[in-house]
Amino acid sequence: MPWVYLFFAGVFEVVWATSLKLSQGFAKPLFAAATVAFMIVSFCLLAQAMKVLPLGTSYAIWTGIGALGAMIVGIVFFKEPLTAPRMLFALLLLIGIVGLKCTATS
Repeated sequence: MPWVYLFFAGVFEVVWATSLKLSQGFAKPLFAAATVAFMIVSFCLLAQAMKVLPLGTSYAIWTGIGALGAMIVGIVFFKEPLTAPRMLFALLLLIGIVGLKCTATS
């Protein structure tokens, strides 16, 4: 179950990062409130996962899911460029996430 918590903590990190972008520097109250709400959900799920999983593994996977997911959202919804170097580094992030999961002790 902690891995499920960690996965959804990462998903909610992507959601709050997207809401933060849409808030335009907290100028749009609805998106600003959504950002804070999704941050709380993400942190609570991360905290649940960390009851069992190691700190370094949990935090690295959480931020990795968030970074990779935010990059995908940026490309798909905000028309950010998809270049070969970005694809390479995204692949490296994915390899790191999978590698940490596969070598975790819990």
